[in-house]
Amino acid sequence: MEEIFKPTVFNSTVAAMAVLAVIVFAALHKVEAAYGMTYSRKWGAAVSNRTGWVVMEAPAFFCMILLWACSDRSGCIPAAVMGAFFLIHYFQRTFIFPLLMRGKSMMPWAIVIMGMIFNTINAYMIGGWLFHVAPPDYYGDHWLWSAPFIAGSLLFFSGMAVNIHSDHVIRNLRKPGDSRHYIPKKGMYRFVTAGNYFGEFMEWTGFAILTWSVPGAVFALWTFANLAPRARSLHKRYSQEFGKDFTSLNRRYIIPFIY
Repeated sequence: MEEIFKPTVFNSTVAAMAVLAVIVFAALHKVEAAYGMTYSRKWGAAVSNRTGWVVMEAPAFFCMILLWACSDRSGCIPAAVMGAFFLIHYFQRTFIFPLLMRGKSMMPWAIVIMGMIFNTINAYMIGGWLFHVAPPDYYGDHWLWSAPFIAGSLLFFSGMAVNIHSDHVIRNLRKPGDSRHYIPKKGMYRFVTAGNYFGEFMEWTGFAILTWSVPGAVFALWTFANLAPRARSLHKRYSQEFGKDFTSLNRRYIIPFIY
């Protein structure tokens, strides 16, 4: 396994992901990711949203466990705590979030497969850094009391709370059997169109801070590159469907008061 964590391989992967994030950000302003409210049959064969989310998110969870288990640093407490943060997020997204879904929405297999690839590479970057690549003395016992770890952890868990609450708001807009769209107005949705995306961006920005690492920063960049254009697409859809009832709310796309 150490072959895949040679500096040239690991650093090249991280750099390539940073460049690709910028390309994806630009591309998603022209092509809508077809799932959820923006689902389109043009993307080909599809699977239920619930199954799609489980299959798409699971690689991140299990790859992190594998990289952790195969490391001679598995007993490093700071790395273990940060790895656990990552697993907590993906446990919720893989095994809890999909089970709470309502309705019969679909997700194209193309989206599922792209998500699986991204999540696998992301786990490689984060798990690789924490348990294989970071200098052995980078995360000493003092790290759990450092300013970056404390500030980043507060931001990470605040973002998780925003993300989970926002999903709850969306999930409860409809009564059983109802398939209409409604404007969410609670929680972070008072400020942005995509409150759940803002929460997730908060999480991974916090994670970048608490790990104080380039791979963490690249993941935060990817989160914005992937979710910001989608938030913009959702904003456009809401504007088209609800007109002034929505536009008069003067919401930003994903970051309150900014974007």
